[in-house]
Amino acid sequence: MKFKMQHDIEAPIDFVFGEMTDFKSLERSAMRRGADVQRVDNIEGKCPGMAWDANFKLRGKEREVKVEISEYEEPSKLVVSSRSPTMGGSMVVELMSLSRTRTRVTSDVVLQPKNLTAKLLVQSMKLARKNLNKRLNDRMESYAEEVEQRYKKSR
Repeated sequence: MKFKMQHDIEAPIDFVFGEMTDFKSLERSAMRRGADVQRVDNIEGKCPGMAWDANFKLRGKEREVKVEISEYEEPSKLVVSSRSPTMGGSMVVELMSLSRTRTRVTSDVVLQPKNLTAKLLVQSMKLARKNLNKRLNDRMESYAEEVEQRYKKSR
């Protein structure tokens, strides 16, 4: 199953990429939402190979996910891969500079079920695709607005 989102952000590409790769801030954000996130690599700086283990509750069950940075091309591309016992996935984030102060962010999210239970979950998600797309786009739009506000404050 694949989701595609695109938003324009009123900030330079370097600033937007910096915000999207502020992994410590993203870890804190996940923890505020109830996830337990732990960094599991010993890599200094930002590069492919960075990895985290995350545990969270979803639909009443404890879930376990391993997340890894597969590609890191500053300032234009980031690929994040995830895997769990039942599902794998990836998110490709591409940034394109439209002007000095405007950046287009395109995200592709792909989910790959590994067992029958996960296939049934993905099938039910396909039935609710319109609603899920709206929720994902709303969340992306909200994040874009946050990045714009941080850029305005930083100037």
